[in-house]
Amino acid sequence: MPTAVVDGLRLSYEVVGDAGRLWIVTPGGRFSKDDPGIRPLAEAIAGAGNRVVVWDRPNCGESDVCFEGLTESEMQADALGGLLRELGLGPAVLMGGSGGARVSLLAAARHPDVVAGLALVWISGGVFGLMNLANVYCAPSLRAAVVGGMEAVAALPDWQEVIGRNPANRQRILDQDRAAFLATMERWMASYYPRPDEPVPGLSRAEAAAIDVPTLVFRSGESDWWHPRATSEAVADVLPNARLVEPPWPDTEWIDGTARRARGEQQGPFERWPLLAPQLLGWADDALS
Repeated sequence: MPTAVVDGLRLSYEVVGDAGRLWIVTPGGRFSKDDPGIRPLAEAIAGAGNRVVVWDRPNCGESDVCFEGLTESEMQADALGGLLRELGLGPAVLMGGSGGARVSLLAAARHPDVVAGLALVWISGGVFGLMNLANVYCAPSLRAAVVGGMEAVAALPDWQEVIGRNPANRQRILDQDRAAFLATMERWMASYYPRPDEPVPGLSRAEAAAIDVPTLVFRSGESDWWHPRATSEAVADVLPNARLVEPPWPDTEWIDGTARRARGEQQGPFERWPLLAPQLLGWADDALS
């Protein structure tokens, strides 16, 4: 896969399609651009006469690991803005889900010159959802560094994909100063603490209200406590040019998807994302033309 160097970080990406409106798709978690569903969504959007960038954020897939920045999401948002500038592409429609929605929103606030629109699904929020993120993203690495140092961090299952696909990442982890790494993990964990003035972590209501690009927000399922309905509605309410729509799946999609994956019927959380393509394309033709 091609790579670009942004602020010293090697980022892996791929461009699908040759011409037309530019999109960049960002999955959530620490999942890669190669996770099931991401490329099929990009191909569906590109098939309607668009170009689509799929990429691995720092700490994901084939890209370099990075433990700098006030928060992991801000660091990844800056990487997104830098990638589009490095490629000479944009402004782009930033489409993201879960952590990718948060990164896309922060990129729109911090790098408005590269943003033509936003499309957001599964926006994380709520006490349970945000505390779960702190536990998933930061706690294992913090605990390992406390008990066994950076060697123990590099041995965690959490980092095996990025090490396997980019072997130099192991040394990057080992080279971290342990005390500085622990401070980073605590700082990143604290960023997920729910705050009434932040619709999503790291983005104040005032900053969100200044994002005036056309935005499509898919309403979360009422049963989804990881990406609460109230959070999606609050984001749509505060963004001045947002449209809130129902997604192309049942209210219980997140819980059902977890069950399908447990039965081996679905390979990842984004496998059904191609179902979003018709709504994304229809909205873009209407709101961005």
